[in-house]
Amino acid sequence: MVVFYYMKHIVQLTVSKDDGQYVAEGINLPVVTQAETLDELMDNIQEVVSLVLEGEDLHQYGLEGEPSVLVNYELTDTAHAV
Repeated sequence: MVVFYYMKHIVQLTVSKDDGQYVAEGINLPVVTQAETLDELMDNIQEVVSLVLEGEDLHQYGLEGEPSVLVNYELTDTAHAV
């Protein structure tokens, strides 16, 4: 039950690379952003999350307090351990 409590304080996004661009898509927040580099993408993520949540009732997104941002990067074409 404690894990559920903490999850309400986290905005989750997944990152993948598509056509030379890094793309971040919200899992529990309706956001999408992209950039050419991961550094630019992190800046874009901070900006888009701030803009979407600004002045909103966080409960409508299942969030409370001041949520953190958790970014998962999807690795493709990885070598498999033997």
